[in-house]
Amino acid sequence: MKSAVKSSVSFTVPVLLTSSILLLHPATASTIPGLEPAKNWDLDGYVKYMGTISYPDSASDSVDHLLHQRFNFEYRFDSELRFNASMRNRVFYGDSAKIPGYGDLIGLDPGYWDMSATWLDTEGWVGNTQFDRAYIDWKPSEFAGGDWQARVGRFRINWAMSTLWNPNDIFNAYSIYDFDYEERSGADAVLISRKLGFASSLDFVYNPNQDSKLTSYAARYLTNYASWDLQFLIGKSGFDHVLGAGFSGDIGGAGFRGEVSYFEPQYDYWPIEEPVPYDSIANIPTGINPLANGASLSPRAQRLEATSVATLEMDYSFTGARNWMVRGSVLHISEPTESDSALLYLNIPLTARTLSFTHWTSYLELGFDISPLSRLTFSNSFYDDGSYFYGANMSYSLANEWTMLMVLQRFDGSSGSLFSQSASTLGFVQLKWSF
Repeated sequence: MKSAVKSSVSFTVPVLLTSSILLLHPATASTIPGLEPAKNWDLDGYVKYMGTISYPDSASDSVDHLLHQRFNFEYRFDSELRFNASMRNRVFYGDSAKIPGYGDLIGLDPGYWDMSATWLDTEGWVGNTQFDRAYIDWKPSEFAGGDWQARVGRFRINWAMSTLWNPNDIFNAYSIYDFDYEERSGADAVLISRKLGFASSLDFVYNPNQDSKLTSYAARYLTNYASWDLQFLIGKSGFDHVLGAGFSGDIGGAGFRGEVSYFEPQYDYWPIEEPVPYDSIANIPTGINPLANGASLSPRAQRLEATSVATLEMDYSFTGARNWMVRGSVLHISEPTESDSALLYLNIPLTARTLSFTHWTSYLELGFDISPLSRLTFSNSFYDDGSYFYGANMSYSLANEWTMLMVLQRFDGSSGSLFSQSASTLGFVQLKWSF
């Protein structure tokens, strides 16, 4: 992987390039009422506060605060070309922010361009600004070959069929426990897509990396057969050559989805010696900090093994005033990557091959409406080493633009299991205003 130290120029180049395009390209949006927006740009976002209380079984309690503000901007040059950018500004305060190096980790950016800047890091305060979306999208009209689409910049590449674990999501894998980053991270890439008919397309993605060994690329064929969505992909993800497939449909009114990917490493051992520039602190539920116990962030010299990662998922919604919904999923990894620390596993960025640290992992979720304005959800996951997770969250709509979320999480396990090493209970309260 690339070094954590980057030139500040890399943060400004994409911004200057985008500004030049905005100045040089005239807006030619149609003025026909009802066919085009009244204006050629949109700006929205939110401001949210989250307070966190952590109760580790074998360490002192901690309290943290996070103020998070987000802008989503879109500019439409015309009906075919548009520019999107999303920026998030975060201020952390509390016990985690006092840990040496916390600000540096918050500011690390895993993309080809460094589009993150930490502008405050002192006495338990950390402030950071990051662009997690910045791309140009071109989609010609039907009269100019509307079956094509091209996108370049930083954006999310969502190749998932399942909603929980995603072995096919080789560019943007994420943790199922990270509820505070609903937009998910993006990737610096070039996407070219071609429609092939109803519900069918062929996509190609090239995702460069500062270290060429980690450059990724893949092609996906998406189609629909007998009301089932099907996809097949082939390419390279980091050190691995990848083959994958996925499906989505329903059986008797229940949603049924699945994905499988096979990863064949190019090398027998990890070929990069420098420490991995983990940026996961940016997505950590505040209070679970891998640096708190002095955990190492350097990769271990372990052998890289070929592995398959597969998941099956089913959900069913019951009609009625409470809108009951039950969802279950199972994940299997033939050769899981070992983890030395639960803290590291819960906080480092995941890849599609490291969605779990055990061969078998299961998940069950039950949710229902308490009232038309509030919903309660219970969830749990189990690992075959004896680790387990229990969670509960309640969302409440306070007003048209105001929502409140309360979350309780418990990580634990039987003696000798990974989660038992740092068993803890976490409580979160989030207040969000959208505009």
